[in-house]
Amino acid sequence: RESDRRAWTPVSYTVTRQNATVQGLIEGKAYFFRIAAENIIGMGPFTETTKEIVIRDPITVPDRPEDLEVKAVTKNSVTLTWNPPKYNGGSDITMYVLESRLIGKEKFHRVTKEKMLDRKYTVEGLKEGDTYEYRVSACNIVGQGKPSFCTKPITCKDEIAPPSLDLDFRDKLIVRVGEAFSLTGRYSGKPAPKVTWLKDDIVVKEDDRTKIKTTPTTLCLGILKSVRGDSGKYCVTVENSTGSRKGFCQVNVVDRPSPPVGPVIFDEVHKDHMVVSWKPPLDDGGSEITNYIIEKKDAHRDLWMPVTSATVKTTCKIPKLLEGREYQIRIYAENLYGISDPLISDEMKAKDRFRVPDAPEQPIIKDVTKDSAVVVWKKPYDGGKPITNYIVEKKETMATRWVKATKDPIFPGTQFKVPDLLEGCEYEFRVSAENEIGVGDPSPPSKPIFARDPIAKPSPPINPEAVDKTKNSVDLSWQPPRHDGNGKIIGYLVEYQKVGDEEWKKANLTADSCPETKYKVTGLTEGSTYKFRVKAVNAAGESEPAYVPDPVEVKDRLEPPELILDANMAREQHVKAGDTLRLSAVIKGVPFPKVSWKKEDHEVSPKADIEVTGVGSKLEIRNTVHEDGGIYSLTVENPAGSKTVSVKVVVLDKPGPPRNLQVSEVRSDSCYLTWMEPEDDGGSVITNYVVERKDVASAQWVAISSSSKKRSHMAKYLMEGTQYLFRVAAENQFGRGPYVETVKPIKAIDPLHPPGPPKNLHHVDVDKTEVSLVWDRPDRDGGAEITGYLVEYQEDGADEWTKFQTVPMLDCVVTGL
Repeated sequence: RESDRRAWTPVSYTVTRQNATVQGLIEGKAYFFRIAAENIIGMGPFTETTKEIVIRDPITVPDRPEDLEVKAVTKNSVTLTWNPPKYNGGSDITMYVLESRLIGKEKFHRVTKEKMLDRKYTVEGLKEGDTYEYRVSACNIVGQGKPSFCTKPITCKDEIAPPSLDLDFRDKLIVRVGEAFSLTGRYSGKPAPKVTWLKDDIVVKEDDRTKIKTTPTTLCLGILKSVRGDSGKYCVTVENSTGSRKGFCQVNVVDRPSPPVGPVIFDEVHKDHMVVSWKPPLDDGGSEITNYIIEKKDAHRDLWMPVTSATVKTTCKIPKLLEGREYQIRIYAENLYGISDPLISDEMKAKDRFRVPDAPEQPIIKDVTKDSAVVVWKKPYDGGKPITNYIVEKKETMATRWVKATKDPIFPGTQFKVPDLLEGCEYEFRVSAENEIGVGDPSPPSKPIFARDPIAKPSPPINPEAVDKTKNSVDLSWQPPRHDGNGKIIGYLVEYQKVGDEEWKKANLTADSCPETKYKVTGLTEGSTYKFRVKAVNAAGESEPAYVPDPVEVKDRLEPPELILDANMAREQHVKAGDTLRLSAVIKGVPFPKVSWKKEDHEVSPKADIEVTGVGSKLEIRNTVHEDGGIYSLTVENPAGSKTVSVKVVVLDKPGPPRNLQVSEVRSDSCYLTWMEPEDDGGSVITNYVVERKDVASAQWVAISSSSKKRSHMAKYLMEGTQYLFRVAAENQFGRGPYVETVKPIKAIDPLHPPGPPKNLHHVDVDKTEVSLVWDRPDRDGGAEITGYLVEYQEDGADEWTKFQTVPMLDCVVTGL
């Protein structure tokens, strides 16, 4: 029972041992306990504790302290921290005892003598390079508890660790105006790093709204009630002697935009609509402008009417206005974070401010030609809107309809060259101006003009010179003037002046008598010296004169002959038989040379036509034949000399007949033909020979070869015993020449040979004046039947054989011996 109560509370009824554990007591309260024994008969009397017992744990020494850690090490100090024991032994900790042991020694020594209750201590005065172990014990009223686990051996030296940085913020941060924001993180490093905050590369300083808090392990930059100016790139730098680390954050403090920038400009004003424009806000609030809200208000009413809230452009058409009313426009800018204050325009009356351009003044026409004219005008009043185009129109003076000079726009120039005029027609022109409102009235018509080229006097002729002279004349030549004055050159006037005289005399009276760029001045005095000049004339008049550079003495001029050969006088001239041969050359020389043509140093054929003119000579032979070929020469001669040229003429014709046609190796079915090439190949290579045969009883020749290039041929497939004639002709590219024929027919038979000698000649009987002989037939008959045997005899010792007779049989009696 509790000491201050009278009621007893049972603890257990089943305890058979002589001890029991009472649970569920309250710490600090005082209790009495009693115990009774019980058997099967019943319960005995209770025995009670004599004094009250206060409930509390028994007091022992504390447990060992926990988490002994080395926080910092330098060359002469070590800083340690630890946590209290899990159990203090039932009594409060009164002090801690920190001990150290130099590595290599056995005993631990107490580090400090004074009473120590802090759980952090820096051991100083150590020797650099020494190595120590540390442990710590807790003490309470009972005494000193177990020491903690030892630290790892710690060597006294300055610790170095590069900075590390762990940030709680991302690269970008968006904050609404008026809200607070903070940038936090953790860092480390040995020695302890220095922390610096920058905004847009400028050091951040603390003020009423900006707070910077830095602990040995954490860092923080906080800004209260942010404003737009707090936007920027923030950078935190953690730096010690071993290096540095940086963290960045782009902070964008966003707000609704500032108002659009005025004034509101009325780009267009019409009776029923206006077009207005403005400039974007100076500050978009840190977020892109999503749209503008435009409203209109009648100046005499208080009601604002919406126009649009969807435009993103800085211009807008205000529709549905009433003519004559005055209106105000107000414009808001909007972004994701709100709508700006409005920009309000001045009052503007709805009425047309613009009109079409005025009519230009009467245009001026210049630079007229036969098919074009340049129209020039002054810019008229543009009606309040810029002129975008001019319209130029043309009309023949007798016509009624105006036609546009071009479909293309004419701008910004105030002149235009009108093309495609008809020469000789009279035209007038007018001009209209156009702006975006429309086309204005046309100008008054220009003064009429005729489409024709303006004519001026021509420039002088070019390079007049004396090209020839005789004892009473001079030939002049020149080139046309560079400029004809836009008028046709009618002709030229030639004048001459005797050296020493002042007067110029006309060689021709009218320009049309000398339309070409040459003239022969006649009637001059032999031996005198003259100057010459030439003028060009067109419808506008005479040009300035052009002078022959040097005076000319009038006398006959001697020039040796000169021959300029035409292409047909090349070294060798080929002409096909039957065609016309033409040889020609240009001849020069003063006086004009005497001309003579020859062939092989003889007079040319009478069939040749020879023509001589004042500038050259030509020889022509029609229907040429092979005999017209040869070497032709042209000789020109005057008192100053002579000159001769030659040309070999080859008349290309069919070849002549082959020569020496021979037949040999006659057989019963073939024979061999040979011949020689023609004496004359017709001026071209023999390409082939044509061989033909004919049965003497037939009238028709049969070709047996038409492509042979050789000068021989084997005639096959003859019929035995038939008589044949043969002929051969040569061919070149110009045709087939005449045939050469065999003189007499050839009979197709095998050739005959003498028979062989009779065999086995012997006598069968002898008399005093005769001998009987017999013999056998010879082995070969020579290709023909044996017609008889010739019997001869010779006296012994003589040289000559004496013919006896020819017998048909194989025996003979020789008599008269």
